[in-house]
Amino acid sequence: MSSRNSESPKNVVVIGAGVVGLTTALKIQEKGGYRVTIIAETFPTDPKNAKYTSIWAGAHHVSHAADDAKQMAIDRETFEVMWELSAPGGDAEHCFYRIPQTDYILDGRDECLDWMPDFKKLPQDALVQGAVLGTSFTTLTIDTPPYLSYLFARFIARGGSVVRGSVQHISQVIEGGPNLFRLGKASAESVDAVVVCPGLGARTLGGVEDKDVYPIRGQVVLIRAPWINFGRTISHAEQGLWTYIIPRRCGDVILGGTKLDNDWYPAARPETTTDILERCLALCPELVPPEIRAQRPGTIDDLRSLILEEGCGFRPQRKGGVRLDVEWVEGRPGQGKVPLVFNYGHGGGGYQASWGTATIALDLLEKALTP
Repeated sequence: MSSRNSESPKNVVVIGAGVVGLTTALKIQEKGGYRVTIIAETFPTDPKNAKYTSIWAGAHHVSHAADDAKQMAIDRETFEVMWELSAPGGDAEHCFYRIPQTDYILDGRDECLDWMPDFKKLPQDALVQGAVLGTSFTTLTIDTPPYLSYLFARFIARGGSVVRGSVQHISQVIEGGPNLFRLGKASAESVDAVVVCPGLGARTLGGVEDKDVYPIRGQVVLIRAPWINFGRTISHAEQGLWTYIIPRRCGDVILGGTKLDNDWYPAARPETTTDILERCLALCPELVPPEIRAQRPGTIDDLRSLILEEGCGFRPQRKGGVRLDVEWVEGRPGQGKVPLVFNYGHGGGGYQASWGTATIALDLLEKALTP
């Protein structure tokens, strides 16, 4: 029987509390008919670490789907949800910053972003050196720490449960439920479904062990520059070159970045910070404080004085793209089969795809629990 028609709610466990896990848990919870528990090692309010990639993201909504129609639909749905969340006076307004964005393209690819607000192609005389084409549009940036906390608090406020635990194998959740990690003994009620959103953890999580998942290391520099009220990016997709300036509503600005496949180094490299500062200064001289620019050209030392933090995260990339499907495993004795709904492998697109893939995951869950 469908969960919406059941007399009692279905027990659903979501593994993972990154932006994808939190958004998916919320989407399921707010559908109604489900009792949702998140099990994760790390939560948004924990100290920053490289393993919890969501906290290190820029982030801005600029889709990389290009001519992938399915992925673009996912990204567009997410943008529409975030645009509504960012509305003036809304509960989540403080998490977002609506800004004009300029993209310079070095490889001539079509980003297929003509659906974005205020979109236009730049004339040739407005391009920076080396750019083949450029576009401008209005988008939004996400201040990731408060946004993750907003999702977390919204989930808790609506009756969601969270358990800190290190899941070694899916079977632990199936047999023991949330209480195995909370109390060290099995829950009385069986788990009706598990939604798997472990990010990079999908490589090693027993019962998944997806070797198509791999890290793309991204290093960023956080500076204080409240005079920056626009975004700017220059990129060459084939060469993996990305330089970006992402301002946040609070006045901080993320400078980046890097995209290094299978690079597991968990701390900021000083030489990479220097490289990021040099690239960002060349792209955006306005990063230097106005009072300095009024006297002389800025230098990277001027930017170093603005640094608040340096760090890195591991984007959970997957060969073949995001995994959105269902597998069935044996439940407790007498329970029958239990569905596993997979939603992971977003790479660097977790934020801009989060609500769209959550919708698909919910649809998969509903169909799985309907006889």
